[in-house]
Amino acid sequence: MQNFSSQGPIAMGSTEEAIAIIRRGTQEILVEDALRKKLSEGRPLRVKAGFDPTAPDLHLGHTVLINKLRQFQELGHQVLFLIGDFTGMIGDPTGKNVTRVPLTPEEVTENAKTYEEQIFRILDPERTQVIFNSRWMDEMRATDLVQLAARHTVARMLERDDFSNRFKSGQSIAIHEFLYPLVQGYDSVVLKADIELGGTDQKFNLLVGRRLQEAYGQEPQVVITLPLLEGLDGVQKMSKSVGNYIGITDPPDEMFGKVMSISDELMWRYLELLSFRSVSEIDAWQRAVAAGENPRDVKFRLAGELVARFHDLAAAQRAQDNFIARFQRGAIPDDIPHITLPPREGSILPIANLLKDARLVKSTSEALRLIGQGAVRVDGERIEDRGLGFGSGTTHIYQVGKRRFARVTVKNISA
Repeated sequence: MQNFSSQGPIAMGSTEEAIAIIRRGTQEILVEDALRKKLSEGRPLRVKAGFDPTAPDLHLGHTVLINKLRQFQELGHQVLFLIGDFTGMIGDPTGKNVTRVPLTPEEVTENAKTYEEQIFRILDPERTQVIFNSRWMDEMRATDLVQLAARHTVARMLERDDFSNRFKSGQSIAIHEFLYPLVQGYDSVVLKADIELGGTDQKFNLLVGRRLQEAYGQEPQVVITLPLLEGLDGVQKMSKSVGNYIGITDPPDEMFGKVMSISDELMWRYLELLSFRSVSEIDAWQRAVAAGENPRDVKFRLAGELVARFHDLAAAQRAQDNFIARFQRGAIPDDIPHITLPPREGSILPIANLLKDARLVKSTSEALRLIGQGAVRVDGERIEDRGLGFGSGTTHIYQVGKRRFARVTVKNISA
């Protein structure tokens, strides 16, 4: 859980510093000069993001956008968390090559309830308005809907790739599907949104909001698109229906294990889009891995950060210990010593030196010999690479032979 301040907007050194924070991890800002102008006005901006309650639980893919909302809150702005209980019953056609089956009112209501409960694991309740678009859409008369539809053209709708492709291939497009981007855009009119966030696949719908605001005499919202997070398979976007997701309500052990299962390459993508660590810190980890540090150390940090965020620090440590124990081939004694070693400035600690400093071996040459004999394990995994190194801030269980164990932490440089 994150702690939030209830005080007013955070003082920023300049608009450019705010722009730099907002720009991190985004795909596109339309239009950045307009965002700069809005930020320079010195008022809390109304930052909108819409979520259709299509599944009962949020996953880490959703949090790419929610984390960005959190950043806006830390800059002092107001978040409009729109639950599309009305649009959910239309069905978002984005990226679909067939008409999507709409949700029932009962499904929408149940899923929306869990969304409300889950978002405050990330967002500040005092700077968040949870809004349902049925509030105004249920009251809209048929004549009002016709007037709304008159403000957009079929030609504009067919500029959308998915609509255009389906039209060209002779696949059906139901009339109600055209209503989805219109209603999403109209939500921005009703809410007088300054900014709207969405995934890259939502760009067309977000721009409809800009056009409709102009048609209704409002200053158009700034559109910010964010990348879609790949799921555990590293190929398809994270989705509960595909089964490649990490739910934010997953138990600590399950969440930790799922993060550890991703590829080393995908790990950097997750750090970029999900971690709150600084860019410079992540860059330093990449350099350390390139220099020989085990990428699993970095994955441990990522898994620990995410479990701590959605549970707590103690749960994260237990999850790491449990993960290690599951892969430990032999039994780990309950009374193994916990040894803390100083960091090696600007470098990583080679495993032979670490074993010697932890007094698990008498010399680095003995360590190298035992590694060659397959007698050294880290977290239950036999080590064969004599050049393996460990960076600062890492904790692992080391085993030499059958009876020598130690839990060794390499302190952070700044600690």
